[in-house]
Amino acid sequence: MLIAHDLGTTGDKASLHTDTGALVGAVTVTYPTRYAPGGIAEQDPAHWWTALAEATRQLLARHDVQPAEVRGLAISGQMMGAVLLDSAYEPVRPSIIWADTRSGAQCAELVERIGAERAYELLGHRLNPTYSLTKVMWVRDHEPEVFGRVRHVCLAKDYAVYRLTGRLATDPSDASSTNAYDQERGTWSDVVLGAAGLDPALLPEIVPATAVVGTVTAAAAEATGLQAGTPVLMGGGDGPLAAVGAGVVSPADGAYCYLGSSSWVSLAAPRPLHDPAMRTMTFDHVVPGHYVPTATMQAGGASLEWIADVLEPAGDGDRFDRLVEAADTATAAGDGLYFLPHLLGERSPYWDPEAAGAFVGLRRHHDRAHLVRAVLEGVAFNLLTCVDAFREHGLPVDRVDAIGGGAASDVWLRILADVWGATVRRRSIVEEANSLGAAVTAAVGLGLVDDFGAAGKLSEVTAEFTPDPGRHADYRRRHAIFLDAYRRLEPWNAARGGEPAVGSAGGGSAGGSAGGESAGGSDGGGSTGGGSA
Repeated sequence: MLIAHDLGTTGDKASLHTDTGALVGAVTVTYPTRYAPGGIAEQDPAHWWTALAEATRQLLARHDVQPAEVRGLAISGQMMGAVLLDSAYEPVRPSIIWADTRSGAQCAELVERIGAERAYELLGHRLNPTYSLTKVMWVRDHEPEVFGRVRHVCLAKDYAVYRLTGRLATDPSDASSTNAYDQERGTWSDVVLGAAGLDPALLPEIVPATAVVGTVTAAAAEATGLQAGTPVLMGGGDGPLAAVGAGVVSPADGAYCYLGSSSWVSLAAPRPLHDPAMRTMTFDHVVPGHYVPTATMQAGGASLEWIADVLEPAGDGDRFDRLVEAADTATAAGDGLYFLPHLLGERSPYWDPEAAGAFVGLRRHHDRAHLVRAVLEGVAFNLLTCVDAFREHGLPVDRVDAIGGGAASDVWLRILADVWGATVRRRSIVEEANSLGAAVTAAVGLGLVDDFGAAGKLSEVTAEFTPDPGRHADYRRRHAIFLDAYRRLEPWNAARGGEPAVGSAGGGSAGGSAGGESAGGSDGGGSTGGGSA
């Protein structure tokens, strides 16, 4: 048996798989996220470890698996964050996760020193406050006493692997999410780190995702219930591993869409995609020699989770299904109501940390069903802009396989098909796609399967939604109105972002943040899961 972990935004999903990667069962343990004014989004790495250990114990007990039966494990982790460790590999502060946008000033410094276009060519990504590098710079500039204790910087799954094995390392897929990785050379970028004024020694060694980086230590065995000496594979970032779980390991496999907390459209390619408008970014795939051109929005499923929290804050586990079902017969864009889903600033296509969410065209007769419908359509509209970026480069996006918690909704997939003018399919494994990708990576690394192509055989298409030509034509016209709403609000958001954030615990922009504490939620049911790429 194999165990995989998906260390997401809302919790850790532990899944049990056969030696060839087939899913047997899964358990999710949640943890909290702190969102606060100023673009703050943080998590405690100790919560990740506690959840991983508890989920592992529950998984073994639920399926009556003896520790000696587990042949290895691998981890999929949220990307683009910054875990700062001292000389004893202990966290010196909470982790700054992918959704945090407070390091705008540090990002502007890098753009000035390197140039936006040159950085994009080196990194395959725009310089942006959502990436790891400027978050580390922000801590250096705003918390010098804390930064003085920092000796190592890593990402979420790297920290979990360290807690399991005692070895700190990362893989190319996660390294490519830091804004510090030279994609052509496959090493940390001296150019970018030099401009940032950061020592490359802070960053971990880079090893293949399929590498066995160590074995479960005695202390980790006691915490998790695993057997000491169990092989641990490096694993990768959740975006590239989701691609494996969706069966997208080569260009012939088409595109997929992940509907988790963040949402994205992606495909596999033999080389990075450099978009002249820099709307998209490219991660290294966990499949050697391949890349994952991606267009990611900050708050995809998180927008649905937010409106559900607002409308039914004490709702039961069926609240998503109930709200979305009511939205099926409602009208939003067709009735002049639009939702801009920029609750956490925005990456693709605007790369604007000051972008903010908004309902536009709200009228007295609009009720909760209209609001939810507008949210579903708003995410679809935003992702259409991303889909268009791929199509303009000759990459076909006429069939998209949907995964992530939001893919459980027929209503949403039907809207996506009509908005995009593409066939959207649901696969039999939706919420465990990241874990499935990690399990297949472990199977490849342990020599249990020949290659990553095995992933495509481990799930099947269970539903297919074809676009209605009339509705697509109407949505295409309304997409222009949606884009115009953002453009008209862009200067207002920029001006508002320059104002001090009330109650902010740190500097940076006030745009795109969400207040209060969130305990997240299960990845099950109609929930949105924990994507980050």
